[in-house]
Parts: sequence; structure tokens; C-alpha cells
Amino acid sequence: MSIISEVKCARCDRKYSGVRSRCPYCGARRIGRGKYSEESDNSKGKMLIGILIMSILVIAVGVLLFTAPKPDDPDIPPVLESPTDPTKGDDGDLTEVSGTNPVVPPVIETSPVVDDVITDSPAPTVQSVQITYANKDRTDITLKPGESVVLRARVNPVGTEEEIVWTSSNINAFEVVPTNAEATQAKLTYIGKGNATLTVAVGGIEAECIVRCR
Repeated sequence: MSIISEVKCARCDRKYSGVRSRCPYCGARRIGRGKYSEESDNSKGKMLIGILIMSILVIAVGVLLFTAPKPDDPDIPPVLESPTDPTKGDDGDLTEVSGTNPVVPPVIETSPVVDDVITDSPAPTVQSVQITYANKDRTDITLKPGESVVLRARVNPVGTEEEIVWTSSNINAFEVVPTNAEATQAKLTYIGKGNATLTVAVGGIEAECIVRCR
């Protein structure tokens, strides 16, 4: 019994395969389904073949379902067993193992922490000093009876810790008195007629101004 049905040619009445659209013998075109031979037998054969194929497919699917590995349940975390370290006892201490050397953890050397030493920077050394009046350098000044003026000492560099000292070479002509705690300024007051020298000294550096009392 053939799986593929055969048809009869309407012209030459010969049988040929049902997959052909023309008769291979006379070339006549196949009309409709043609004349099938043993049509009832072919229908039964097709049915049996179809049932057999379906059975094979069902069996194959069942085998695949039962033999396929089941995926792990994502909700259940795997249990990991930590390996036992043969070099440690039950209390975690290192123990000697027969035939092996004990495992000693590496020693990490750390540098000693040294506290930062804060040292005070030395005060700047005095380079120069000038006597000023109204923000101008003065080396000569004139006082009249009853007159007073305020002079300033301009020290370079600024920020020195040296003591500022004002002196008069003739206290009968004028007197000088610092007017602030740092002595960066001083008041000159007329005392009597005469010429004298005003001196300001800072850290061994001096500046002089001639005071003329009229």
C-alpha cells in the first residue's frame, strides 16, 4: 500500500503519483482530484499513519517532560556548607595537623602614628622703621607753644613683637608719650624753646626726627 495516493489519467487511463499535476505519460493536465484508484484503501492507510504519528509525538513529549531536569526553586536559597579548616580546632584556634605545618596569618606591620608637632613661627625681624605724620615720613617737625602732634612709627615688616621705644633728647623742649598699648603712635607736646631730637627704636633699628620748638 503506497502512502501517497495514485490517480488515473483521464486521457490514457494510466496511474501516476497524486503529487503530479500532469500525467507523466501523455502530458494531460490533471482535472480536479482525478481518478483515484483504491480510494478506500488509501483513506484507511492515511488514518493509520496519522494515528501512528500522533502516538509517537505524545510519547516523545511525555518522555521529555519526565526526563527534563527541574529548575531550582528561586525562593529557596541554596545551603552552602563551609569547608572545615583542618588547621583549626573546634574553638577556632590554630592546631597542628599531622604531616602539615600550621597556617599562620600574615602579620601586617603598621607605622607608628606620630602626632603633628605644631611649632610657632618666629616673629619677623625688623628691617626698618620710619616716623610719620599725616601718613608722610618726617625727619623734621616744628612745634609752637601749647601745640601737640601725634606721630606714628611705621615698622617694616608688620607683625614684629619687638618693643617700640620713644625718647626725647631734651625733655625741656618737648615730651613724648605713647598713646596706645603697642606704642605704634606717640604724642609730642611743646614744653619750651629749643631744638631736640626725637628717636624711635625697634629691635635695634632706630629712626630720628628733629623737633624745633619755637
